[in-house]
Amino acid sequence: MLAAEIVGLPIPDAGPIFAAALAVHVGCGLTAVVAGALAATAKKRPGRHPRAGRVYLWALAGIFTTATIMAAIRWHEDAHLFAIAVVAFGLGLYGYRARRRHRPGWPLHHAIGMGGSYIDLLTGFYVDNGPFLPLWNRLPHITYWLLPTIVGIPLIWLALHRFTRRQRPTRSRPRQGQITPASQ
Repeated sequence: MLAAEIVGLPIPDAGPIFAAALAVHVGCGLTAVVAGALAATAKKRPGRHPRAGRVYLWALAGIFTTATIMAAIRWHEDAHLFAIAVVAFGLGLYGYRARRRHRPGWPLHHAIGMGGSYIDLLTGFYVDNGPFLPLWNRLPHITYWLLPTIVGIPLIWLALHRFTRRQRPTRSRPRQGQITPASQ
């Protein structure tokens, strides 16, 4: 049963707890989208990147918490969204932990975790709201599930490729005729 519509999106009539959780969920979702985009586009050094990343992770925790509440109230309708929230938050924690532990290869794990959680964040939004969005409502339902991944994975790969290319030590090649320890 629907209570109302806001900006063309239906709002379920599932009681005041659900409504409050939904309001917090939307705020956390908007915060996560903006903070995640800021972290992803920032230079990977102290400052904007880790600050935006922390805001993103806290917003993701809020999304997970509110998705849990809403799924408990409307399990039949929201179980799949709860599963998306679990995966998104799990990937976010995985990426955060990889960054904190600094084990060999941590940038790869950090980028996959955080990037994957962002893809899941957008997937959850489109699966739930795609049928009500202009242009998106003309796409087949499977598109809501796949398009964020189809777009996101190449972007994560490109970022990793650029990052690892910058991190590799450059070997200077000896000039012709130059004596090196290996040539003696």
